[in-house]
Amino acid sequence: MHRRLFPRTLALVAMVAVAATAGAPGATAEAPPPSVTRLNATLDAILADARLDGAQASVVVADVATGQTLYDRNGDRRLVPASNTKLLTSTAAMALLGPDHRFTTDVRTSGKRRAGVVSGNLYLRGGGDPTMLAADYDALAAQVAASGVRVVTGNLVADDTRYDSTRLGPDWTWDDEPWYYAAQVSALTVAPDTDYDAGTVIVHAAPGRAGTAPVLTTTPPTSYLRFDNRATTVADGETSISFEREHGGNTVVVTGQIAVGDEPASDWVTVWEPTGYAADVFRAALKRHGVRVLGATVLGRPTPSGATAVARHDSMPLAELMVPFLKLSNNGHAEVLTKEIGAVVRGSGTWSAGLSAIAGYVAGAGMDTGTLRQRDGSGLSRRNLIPAGEFVDLLTAVRSEPWFDAWYAALPIAGQAERFVGGTLRSRMQGTPAAGNVHAKTGSLTGVSGLSGYVTDADGRVLAFSILLNNYLASSVKGLEDQIAIALATHSEASARTARVAPPVAPAAPAAPEGLECSWVKPIAC
Repeated sequence: MHRRLFPRTLALVAMVAVAATAGAPGATAEAPPPSVTRLNATLDAILADARLDGAQASVVVADVATGQTLYDRNGDRRLVPASNTKLLTSTAAMALLGPDHRFTTDVRTSGKRRAGVVSGNLYLRGGGDPTMLAADYDALAAQVAASGVRVVTGNLVADDTRYDSTRLGPDWTWDDEPWYYAAQVSALTVAPDTDYDAGTVIVHAAPGRAGTAPVLTTTPPTSYLRFDNRATTVADGETSISFEREHGGNTVVVTGQIAVGDEPASDWVTVWEPTGYAADVFRAALKRHGVRVLGATVLGRPTPSGATAVARHDSMPLAELMVPFLKLSNNGHAEVLTKEIGAVVRGSGTWSAGLSAIAGYVAGAGMDTGTLRQRDGSGLSRRNLIPAGEFVDLLTAVRSEPWFDAWYAALPIAGQAERFVGGTLRSRMQGTPAAGNVHAKTGSLTGVSGLSGYVTDADGRVLAFSILLNNYLASSVKGLEDQIAIALATHSEASARTARVAPPVAPAAPAAPEGLECSWVKPIAC
């Protein structure tokens, strides 16, 4: 695919031209300024850390205003980017769907309607909204009741046909399936709280009497899950409760123990078939509002074109959705947006259609799509391969987009404690020049870590950077990313001419749980 020449590429072309003329009579190759030489030495020293012995690193730093590449270590090497992949998905969504794009969930009726009785089906039609809460389904049910509907003689049909029926992303590992960062994707789903982890239920285990099983409840209340409660309440001791959904259904096995007097233990659990989960929550809401559906719940059938609308809910605009998506690195949002892009741009709500449209956008924004592979929207697939230099090209190009300010503000911000400001960087780089300065996307899988975004240096220049680290055996290398970001924040041409003081070293970063993006383990912010 043809590649446009963006600032980093132009800078490299210029450097090659200078080198080519250096051997000509009277020609001299211009040496890099002392500040760049010092910065390169600093970053080389950080990347020489023993934690990266035998590992791979791809690191690129560029001045977005001039296009000057300040540092390039294996910038064209394809590495697994983990959740840095969301940079492609999120920018493409803002460009192709637009910051004002909303997802619509509506309710329609078919057949004749007389004296509050609908002689036909009631259709709950999903538009892909990953932020639908139980309260939103309750509001839809209230609208149905307010329209005068009291009895539906037919079925409750849950229409999820805006997207295909492939629920799990390509290449996702089987053992991730029960956990909320790998929830099934549907055009009709439910999120349990305002983290908006669609397709999950929060399960709570409260202590009973000593010797008895804990008392189990869910948020939202739902009969969609079944429990195999093998846990025990103990008189004293350490509470350790585990919830795991069995493959192929909605039975959750609860094991471990909880002490009398302890607070309830809670965790997020994915559901098998989110469409049925949404239908269950909505059907219960209809009953509360006095609407009886006499027929069964039927999944996956399209709404007839002539059906009458009786209720509607519109999501927040996409620019607002970017905040929970990027701050918390929400995988479900990335995959829904991929399918929504496919539906809007290619007319097909599939991963393949969405990824094709994303590739078209990022190619136009300066990425060489012939040098990378994107397999999903979130980065959970280990077959994603993207060089750091291509991330820097994208980060440089999107600064001219009309939606850039909203997207930039949605990136995690280093050292900012507020969860929906600092996001996955909220406990990192605190008390350093990078705090409140670095806006960047984190990424983690076992043996994979990444940080790509922007930092303003000590001279006020905005730098785009991408750090991808793969195949290490240490529990975490995020402290090295932090050291690089702090070195960039303290970089100065003036100080390099007057002093040679090493940049401050980042405090040790909390160790990320192996295999998980920092934000995926909710109590931890790294």
